[in-house]
Formats: sequence, structure tokens, C-alpha cells
Amino acid sequence: MSMSFQIGFRKESFPLKGYALVLFTILLLWCPHTFSQSSDDFYNKASHLMKTRPNDYSEINETFKNFRSDSIKMKTLATMAEASNYLEAQCYAYNSLGIIYRNTSLYEKAIITHKKANELAVNAQNTELEIISLNMLGVVYRRMDLVKPALDYHKKALDLANSFETPSEEVKHSIAVSQNSMGNIYLALNQYDLALRQFSKSLVIEKEQNNTLGLAINYQNIGYANEAKGLLDEALNNYKTSLEYNNKIDSEIGRIICNNSIAQIYIKQGKPREAKTIIEEALKKALLEGDQLYIASSFINLGWAQNELGEFDAAESNLKTAIDIGKKYSLKSAKVEANKHLAELYEKKGNYETALNHYKDYIAEEETILNERNLQYVNDIIVQYESEIKNHQIRALANENELVKSKLLRNQKIFWYSLIALILIAGAIITLNRHRQLKQEKQILTLEQDMLRSQMNPHFIFNSLNSIKLYIINNEKENAVYYLNKFSKLIRKILIASTEKEISLEDELDTMKLYMNIENIRFSNEIDFQIKIDNNINTSNVKLPSLILQPFLENALWHGLSSKKDDKKIILHASKTTDDYVTISITDNGIGRLESEKINKNKLLKRKSVGIALTKARLSNFYKTYTSPYKIEVVDLYDNNHRPTGTKVIIHIPTRSSVLRTA
Repeated sequence: MSMSFQIGFRKESFPLKGYALVLFTILLLWCPHTFSQSSDDFYNKASHLMKTRPNDYSEINETFKNFRSDSIKMKTLATMAEASNYLEAQCYAYNSLGIIYRNTSLYEKAIITHKKANELAVNAQNTELEIISLNMLGVVYRRMDLVKPALDYHKKALDLANSFETPSEEVKHSIAVSQNSMGNIYLALNQYDLALRQFSKSLVIEKEQNNTLGLAINYQNIGYANEAKGLLDEALNNYKTSLEYNNKIDSEIGRIICNNSIAQIYIKQGKPREAKTIIEEALKKALLEGDQLYIASSFINLGWAQNELGEFDAAESNLKTAIDIGKKYSLKSAKVEANKHLAELYEKKGNYETALNHYKDYIAEEETILNERNLQYVNDIIVQYESEIKNHQIRALANENELVKSKLLRNQKIFWYSLIALILIAGAIITLNRHRQLKQEKQILTLEQDMLRSQMNPHFIFNSLNSIKLYIINNEKENAVYYLNKFSKLIRKILIASTEKEISLEDELDTMKLYMNIENIRFSNEIDFQIKIDNNINTSNVKLPSLILQPFLENALWHGLSSKKDDKKIILHASKTTDDYVTISITDNGIGRLESEKINKNKLLKRKSVGIALTKARLSNFYKTYTSPYKIEVVDLYDNNHRPTGTKVIIHIPTRSSVLRTA
């Protein structure tokens, strides 16, 4: 048996198809009434459907589910539906044809057909069919290893499906398909825990609907994730569970996939002979089905098993066959795996030069796939994160508006009740007090909003993301991930701090470290930023308004150090010389205020700095109830020759409050 799979499988696939055609012809001649009856049944159902014209997918599918794998009948249905201007049936027929093309590796043809189906669904204003068409497009692109369009189509389908308040069973199924497909995309990006999360969500829906096919697919994908994480026993159990479900629905493609996966586990467990037997059977079925993705996968696994058994000639032939299929049908993953195993094979045979060439091909192809996938993954994270920030701001503003409306309504009631209950003078006094309180609250709210806008400066966000983007473009993955993590933490801290009236000095210093880390990217990490804290200060007990130090650091950066060529330093020092104050100094060794003002006057676009004024207003308001006022000093630093050597800002933070403050 094994010899027939060395090289001969490519030759035998055509005779096998020829035998199938002869057998079909004999059956047609022997039982013409059976095929005639099938055609009559199809035409009767199609004619009836053209009259009733249901727009529900499940009703159309129930009518044609036994014919949807027949391309001739689906083309006939599309023609009849077009003549009757029945868009829903035409859309169903094109989606069915797209699936047939996809399963025979005619991916470009499948994309054109599914796009036509999507266009018909949009024209018919049938969201349910539009979701199905979008998911089908995503599946085809995922088969082609094109992560970006696959993710886009599945995300669009999922958003449409989630827009239903009471989704139908078919819409629920579409949600499960989208989640499953997005899990597969996470698998391709090596994000195995995220993938398992998506598969688990999809599995819940498939169990609710008792969808055997969906259960088979999800258990198979969970097995993939477990195998990638090195959990071979768990993976094998999930593959076998998937195989049981595929046997229930008699899915030949499902059996091919499961048997290939089970065989891979056997090879990894040191049982290549058992694996070989399973793969040979799977390859026969794959060739009959004609799906090139699974044909290539079967050839690769067969070659792998034969390589482990020392059958090098047979292994070489089958792995080269897989590479040919991968090149012909643009299956990058197949080429990667085949080249990897060929490199191992030639290394075992002692042909090191050929092994090295295949290893280089394997690395080059794999890097291409990973770079495309990971770059898109990072971009998607950035877009998603920016969207979350905007949504958060919108919700925050909406809540603030509701709060203002609520307060205004309450004040109106108090005014009228007071006007009735009290004399005119008392009423006037109460109204005046309330007006003063509203004015003060409005002032506080305005200051906090201005502060948030200052910290969430769109130029800062845009420039920071551009800096991170440069790391991605330059393929500096570790730096990109490192600074993206820092950036996300900073944005989160700013958003959290914007909701707090006060924070501890410890939290403020942590936020400033993150801010300086991000800003330092734009200075090519030339700035030496140091924080010094005296031992007699408990930074967790010192309270101050949130994000109060950022404007001073920003001034030191852009007015003090931006025009300096080298040796750029900023030192933040916290000290305590009296019981009433904690002193925070920010010292830079920049060009000094006078030189900075000269440079700023000559600039066409002058940098507006409103942060210091806002900070003083917030400090003044915050420390009203303290026994001592806050103080800010700005000292120009000079050397012995009276040349400017930098600027020092000293902020005296009061520590004793005259009233009990609450967070």
C-alpha cells in the first residue's frame, strides 16, 4: 500500500476521477428514472419557490439543502431567480456556488461569486443574507492566508448580527460562524488563548442549536489551539470528538481534516506507522473530494510520517507534490510546512546544502506570512484602542451632560419650593447661594474638562502612535510592543485620573514615568529622566490633584530641551523640609527661558501652552481648604560666567487640610 503513495498519487487521482465518471454514467443508464425524479423534484420546488418568494434564509435552505452541492442545479436556480427578479433565491444560489468553488480551491472564483451574493443581499435589504455572504467571503480569504480582508469581513458580519435585538436562529448561527472564524484568525496569529475564547463562545451557540456540523468544527479548532500550546492529549481528545460529530453527519471533508490532525498527534507522540495508515486513507478521500488545501495537507503529513519511518524517497516525492500544489493555488502555509519537512529529510540523508536551501525557503515564506499577520494585528489593536478611547470620551461627556441636566432640574425645584415656603428675602438668599455653588461646580467641571483635553492632546496621541508605527515599519517588534504597552497604560491612567478629584503622589509619579517614556521616543531616547524621593516622604499619603506635574514636564521638554543638541537631563526631586509642605522640583539643563522665548518669537507656528495656567487654577481650587496655600517658583539657572544652564520649577504642596477630605 505504501508504495502506491510515493509518487503515484498524483497519477492515480485522474484514474480515480475517471472511474467515478464511468460509474456515474452506468448508474445514469441503469437508473434513469432516479435522476429524472431528482431533477423533477428540483424544478417543482424551484417553480413553487418563485411563486411563494419567501425572504427567510432557513425556508429557502430547507427547500434546496439537498441540491446545494450540485453546481448545475444552483446555476439553474440563479438563472430562474434572476428571470423572476427574486433576489433572495439568487443570493442563496450564488453563495452555494461560492462554497462549491471554495471547496475545490477555486478561490478567486469563490470571492467573485460571494461578492455577487452580498450585492444581491444588500439590494434586497436582507440583513440575514448579507451576514451569511460576508462570513463566506471571510472564510475564503482565511483559506488563502489573507488575514486582513478575512478579519474585516467577519468583523462586519459580527457587527451586523449583533445589531439584532432578537436575532433569529440563523443570525445566531452566523454569530457562531463569525466567532469561530475570528478564532481561526487568532490561531494564525499565534494568539492561542484569544482563539480558545472565541471558539468557546461559538461552541455555546452551537450546543444551544444542536448544530452537529458547528460542534465538529469548533472541537476541531479547539484541538488545533491545544496542539499549538503543546497539550497533545487534550488536542487528541478534541480531534476524536470532532471526528465523532463528522461521522454523525457523514462529512467526508470533516473526516479528512480530523484524521490528518489525529495523525499529526501520533507522529509527535512517536507513532509514525499508525499515523501513516490514517493519512493514506485520508489522502485517498481528499483526492476524490478535490479540495486542494486538504490534498496538500495530506501529502505533507504523509511525507512527514514516511520521513520519520526512514522512507526517504517516498517522503521526498510527497512533500514536493505538496509544494507544487501550494505554488499553484497560492497556499503559503502548505509551502512553509513542506519546505520545513524537506529540510529535515535532506539533513537526515546528509545532503546539507539542499537541506539549507529548503530551510531558507521555509524561513522566508514563514516570515512573510508572520510579518503580514502581525503587522495587521498591531494595526487592528491601535485602531480598536483609539475607538475605545473615543467611545469612552463620548460616554463621559454624555454622563456629564446628564449630571448638569439633573442638577439644573433639581435647582429649579428647590427654587420654586423655596419661593413658596420662604419669604422673598430668604428665597433670594437661597437662590443666590445656589447660583454661586453652580458657578463654582461649573468652574471645577470646566477645569477638569480642560485638563483632560490638555492631557489627551490629539497631537501627542498622533505623534506617539506614529513613533510606534515607525518601530513596526522598521520591524522592531520588541520596541513596538514595549512602547505600545507603555502608551496604553498611560492613556488608561489619564482616563482613570480624569475621574478622580485627587490622587497620591505615588500614582502621579508612576504616570509621569509613563509620560516621559512615550515622549522620549520622539527624542530618540536621548533624555535622561530621573526621579529622586527623600526617605522622609511617604508618597502614598501625599494627596494632590491628578496629572498636575505633566505641564511642567512638557514645558521642560519642549521649551528647555527640544532645541538642545545633546546631554539632555530632567530631574524630578521630592523633598520635605517642613511639616506643612512637600516640595517638588523639576530641573532641566536646557537653554533657559530667555533663549526659549527668542526661538519661539521667530517660529511661524508658535506652540501654545495653556497647561500651566490650568494647573495654577486647579491648584488654587484644590488647596482652598488647606491651612497653607500652594506656592510655585521658577528659577533660572546660570553658570559662573552667567550663561544659562537650565530652569528649575519648584512647587510647594500643602500637606495639612483644615477639613476632612474624601476621595
